[in-house]
Amino acid sequence: MAFTAADVKNLREMTGVGMMDCKKALAASDGDIDKAIEFLREKGLAASAKKAGRIAAEGMAYAAVIDGMGVVVEVNAETDFVGKNEKFVDFVKGVAATVAANKPADLDALMACKYNGTENTVTEQQQEMVLVIGENIKVRRFAFFTEGVSVPYIHAGGKIGVLVNLAVEGGIDATEIGKDVAMQIAALNPRFWDKSQVTQEVLDEEKKIMMVQMANDPKMASKPEAVREKIVMGKLNKFYAENCLLQQEFVKDNTLTVEKYIASAAKALGGTVTFKDAVRFEKGEGIEKKQENFAAEIASMVKG
Repeated sequence: MAFTAADVKNLREMTGVGMMDCKKALAASDGDIDKAIEFLREKGLAASAKKAGRIAAEGMAYAAVIDGMGVVVEVNAETDFVGKNEKFVDFVKGVAATVAANKPADLDALMACKYNGTENTVTEQQQEMVLVIGENIKVRRFAFFTEGVSVPYIHAGGKIGVLVNLAVEGGIDATEIGKDVAMQIAALNPRFWDKSQVTQEVLDEEKKIMMVQMANDPKMASKPEAVREKIVMGKLNKFYAENCLLQQEFVKDNTLTVEKYIASAAKALGGTVTFKDAVRFEKGEGIEKKQENFAAEIASMVKG
């Protein structure tokens, strides 16, 4: 069966695959569109296996409230360019919608779910994205809150995604409060939400470091042990202020802590707001990026 330029264009629009690949698929399938799509899928699955070993540390962190449920996801790609691709962004949003619809227990469970609005699993849809985009793409992690009021915040087009969860009373709209807190989390990345989460082990380690620092400081070393202990306690309060979200200075008004800002802003609206939890995903954090050595790569190709 012959095929026309219009068929090639149609197949490209249906799959998002390049013109030459669409032409090859139609030629191999005698112009049958359905067979051509199947051909491209099969080719895509093979391509995804080859690309699965390539490091994907770019992509997008995304947060949203979907049907009243707060969701945050991270999906990785190999290049920052793809992270801005419309089809990739739509895929990420679809992953978030799938999380909201299924509330999966873990990543394996999510990958086995039907991808939102399709008969494909998330794994199959991910493989199709590899075919369409031509890079290794990986759904990395997700989190969600089913209770309370969730407020999402996306920083720098998906570099950081934050989801803040609040308990709100008095029928007030706490969106602005949640966003302000989320922006603080995005900017300062606190180790803990509240000082009550700081373990004795962490405090003992900090105290030990401070005592050693004072022992190495001639001015401090001569002071009595009790005085040094008192100084350490003061420094530990500073540790809370630097490392615990609710005890941090509020970025927009450094006369308030975040905790006091939440309380005063809620009171001004005629209600109460309590910070419950949050999740902060920064794309690629913890993934070791491959350092490309193009000169060596070209040299190896020449030798080959």
